[in-house]
Amino acid sequence: MSEPTGAARRRGPFKVGDQVQLTDPKGRHYTFTLEAGKNFHTHKGSFPHDELIGAPEGSVVRTTGNVAYLALRPLLPDYVLSMPRGAAVVYPKDAGQILAFADIFAGARVVEAGVGSGSLSAFLLRAIGDQGMLHSYERRADFAEIAQQNVERYFGGPHPAWQLTVGDLQDNLTDADVDRVILDMLAPWECLEAVSKALVPGGILCCYVATTTQLARTVESIREIGSFAEPQPWESMIRNWHVEGLAVRPDHRMIGHTGFLVTARRLADGVEPPMRRRRPAKGSYGDDYEGPNKG
Repeated sequence: MSEPTGAARRRGPFKVGDQVQLTDPKGRHYTFTLEAGKNFHTHKGSFPHDELIGAPEGSVVRTTGNVAYLALRPLLPDYVLSMPRGAAVVYPKDAGQILAFADIFAGARVVEAGVGSGSLSAFLLRAIGDQGMLHSYERRADFAEIAQQNVERYFGGPHPAWQLTVGDLQDNLTDADVDRVILDMLAPWECLEAVSKALVPGGILCCYVATTTQLARTVESIREIGSFAEPQPWESMIRNWHVEGLAVRPDHRMIGHTGFLVTARRLADGVEPPMRRRRPAKGSYGDDYEGPNKG
């Protein structure tokens, strides 16, 4: 039985073509690709790539300046933050939330719109595996090219479950019986009609938006279309901690707002969503409110 795509690049001794992440004594990261006969240079000296080729992961190398570096393969969260960018990436904290709360499973049929630099595509492909299907849509050809290079560099070549289409989702979507749809775009409400037809009953729509105005319009539009159960919006933040002896405190910096996530389950055809019992706050819908798709 053959290994899943990219698995061989995640274990065993370092090989030519592997991505290596060096960590210096101050915790700074340096990522490069192993090539026979090459040297890695820093302002603290250099060392030959050949010193790592064949060495186990977790080795320590020293430069000509006698500075020690820990050598490991970059984790996917490390890789997506250091890879070339055409557009902003989906940060690992949000990608993890999408994988969990959109319930991405092995073998799932997933449609993604707004590929950007390929960060989320790599996370989705690793989750669905070779037997799944990820059809990604990106309207900008230059972004699609960068995303394809990033994803193929991570997996060591083309992924058998991935199809990348350049164009607008609502104009090009032909997929049917899709389990999950992930929309990372400025106006996800424009695609709701198309994706509601593609999703299977019980399937999950997940939208990733940056601003509160986008969040409000996305949620109200999902309610208005009538094909989904009540949408669930949220955001997540990460705060690291400094731990040195008795000095245990939050770090001065944290990963705060990056984006909002909204998930909603597809209803069976012809079913009306149950009436919400929660009463909106007084003034939520004023006399001048005309709905999310007006004006």
